[in-house]
Amino acid sequence: MPRFTMTITAGPDDIDELGHVNNAVWVKWIQDVAVAHWDAVAPAEHRAAYIWVVTRHEIDYRGNVKAGESVIAETWVEEAPRGARFDRHMRFTGADGRVRVEAKTTWALLDRESGRLMRVRDDIAAPFLTQ
Repeated sequence: MPRFTMTITAGPDDIDELGHVNNAVWVKWIQDVAVAHWDAVAPAEHRAAYIWVVTRHEIDYRGNVKAGESVIAETWVEEAPRGARFDRHMRFTGADGRVRVEAKTTWALLDRESGRLMRVRDDIAAPFLTQ
């Protein structure tokens, strides 16, 4: 699948004492975009049977966003999964075309019923891999 995008606008509650989006909010947005991507492309039976958890974040903060400003969130998966895990790339770009935040996050697949780690099968990964 090609890259998944969505627009996010910073609200007053997203802003810290420095007047820009708080770092913790960026982490929440990373999760929100990843979940939206899963919900958009995973078949209903996969969404019912599995859940993803983040195991690692690598985040580079390159610029600020103030209340009322919007960013385009873009996410993609480049590499095939490794066992229960795969890496997701994320980029948030402002209206001026400048990247504000870039991230690489590692996610693990859990069986929703048992809560146990599961190997990411090819049919689960296929809708997310860039070709």
